[in-house]
Amino acid sequence: MKTSRQYVMQTRAEQTERTRQRILDATLGLALERPLVSIALPDVAERASTSVQTILRQFGSRDALFDAAQSFAEREVLAERETVPGEVTHALETIVDHYELRGDGVLLLLGQESWEPRAAAITASGRTLHRSWVENAFGPLLPGADTGERDTLIDLLVVATDVFTWKLLRRDRGLSAEETAHRMHRLVAAVLERN
Repeated sequence: MKTSRQYVMQTRAEQTERTRQRILDATLGLALERPLVSIALPDVAERASTSVQTILRQFGSRDALFDAAQSFAEREVLAERETVPGEVTHALETIVDHYELRGDGVLLLLGQESWEPRAAAITASGRTLHRSWVENAFGPLLPGADTGERDTLIDLLVVATDVFTWKLLRRDRGLSAEETAHRMHRLVAAVLERN
């Protein structure tokens, strides 16, 4: 049987976790809207409806907050990109949905990677994550490829499903999300037919 003190402690722990989540959500949201260098703790505090002191109490420093936000973002991205291996249509719908949600912010981060070390680390991690996603999503459809050919096909599938491919079709050409997914599907099908 829980005592009233235990209930109070549990409630405080839950409130602390909710606050932590709001801070991470706010940091991620800001990172997808503006250059990282321009994000100050008061901006995060305002977006998270908390105080700078609370952020510092939770994370210790701006750098530690950004480290935690990067780990949080990676978990979010993995969940958003979850797909059934070998199901091309589902994989492409998933990746286009992901880009619809985060693509413009990813492009903003990519634009910073040459001069912002944290952005460079984030985008390097994103490239690794994307290649792993491609291998998982399409790997079962490449069973006969030798190692060298498999690497080549994976490279081509990475390009066919890259955020820049989405940008060219969705933003530059002005196609709908559905049309973008359809054109990406044709690219992927062309690569897979070469196997």
